[in-house]
Amino acid sequence: MNAMIIDLDWAWQPFESTADRPWNHALAAHLFRRAGFGADNEQLDAATKRSVTDVVGDLVTANIQETNFRQVADTLAATILAGGDPQQLSAAWVYRMMLTPTQLLEKMTLFWHGHFATGAEKVKDAHMMWQQNQFLREHALGEFRELVQAIAQDPAMLIYLDSAINRKAHPNENFARELMELFCLGEGNYSEQDVQELARCFTGWEVKNKKFRKNRYQHDDGTKSILGQSGNYDGEDGVRIVVEQPQLEMFLARKWYRFFLSDEPQPTNELLQPLADTFRKHNLQVAPALKMLLSSNLFFSEHAVGRKIKSPVDSVIGTLRCLQATTNTEMVASGLLQLGQGLFYPPNVKGWDGGRAWIDSSTLLGRSNLFGKILEHKSTRFDGLSLVDYLGSRDVRNLDDAIEYFELHLLAVPLSESTRTQLQETVASHVKEPERQFRALLHAMTSLPQFQLG
Repeated sequence: MNAMIIDLDWAWQPFESTADRPWNHALAAHLFRRAGFGADNEQLDAATKRSVTDVVGDLVTANIQETNFRQVADTLAATILAGGDPQQLSAAWVYRMMLTPTQLLEKMTLFWHGHFATGAEKVKDAHMMWQQNQFLREHALGEFRELVQAIAQDPAMLIYLDSAINRKAHPNENFARELMELFCLGEGNYSEQDVQELARCFTGWEVKNKKFRKNRYQHDDGTKSILGQSGNYDGEDGVRIVVEQPQLEMFLARKWYRFFLSDEPQPTNELLQPLADTFRKHNLQVAPALKMLLSSNLFFSEHAVGRKIKSPVDSVIGTLRCLQATTNTEMVASGLLQLGQGLFYPPNVKGWDGGRAWIDSSTLLGRSNLFGKILEHKSTRFDGLSLVDYLGSRDVRNLDDAIEYFELHLLAVPLSESTRTQLQETVASHVKEPERQFRALLHAMTSLPQFQLG
């Protein structure tokens, strides 16, 4: 449906359960798919016994990770860092996504990784990449102003956008341009002169011994004119001036809409204005804006449910989480890279395009092959059990039950009766042993076109 026909008064009001659209397992699954990576049956049961406002409130406020989990996850990362290979870090992040008790925090860490895209193939230093990742996690739901000021001084970012070689005699414009175009304002909201003048603010910012420092001998201390303001500005001033621009909140509201709500069609500025206003009203704090978005009528409507194509991370990590599954994290990380969403390896400074770009004949086959590997791998367990025992503990005894169970937890759109029948007949005719039957069914369902919608 066209965004223009959405009732603007209704769109951002808090969702209330009605007879026509009740708060149930299906809508709870939608919430956890979008605000995290997915929920198992126990989490869905618990969620539906509470109000949407309370469930979303917990997702948004649970932004400090449980000490036990954080210690384990950080220890795993430290062990990997000792080897110095950035590719191995991807496996540590997969582990975190699979098991984190604070899903929205991790989902937003992934969002900012795509927003402030920084690639390990250029940075090369695993410690710098992990330091940036931890920093994004720490600020994921906090104040955007602080986030941008810190990312401007992040060693990995300085290297990735050549800001570490920005000298007063030859100002490098890469970071200044992306700060305005990709991070804060969007195209058309600045001039080439703004880029040139802003680049002068960051001269002398460099990396020494893997840490940020200012080289005052290489800083241009002359007057700069940026976005209508003039003065002897340093980099912090430049960031401040950019963040003050009124285009900022609409730019980010649009990105959050696409990330959390719907790939297409593009929302109108009129539709996004209340979300943008909430962001600015709360002093550019991310959490209040996300709370409004995730608890809105619009989020739980036909304009959002099933209106996104799952990213490789959402597809794979989401399936694992919904079934309380664990598996070999290096295999998953390698598979995500092959599917076009390598963690710590975004394709360029724009991050991942997302939407329809995720899907073509090659990546669809790749997704199916990766799920096949996961299901065949000896380490794959479901809450520590075989799949047949896991499903049995949830009163899933046959293929009919299993189709219904997988559909509820893994699919955003219902299956037709003909698809259900075809799945059952195909699996039953080829596989007889119960464990292999259930695994074959799960593999078949993750290969369906309907499964690719989130």
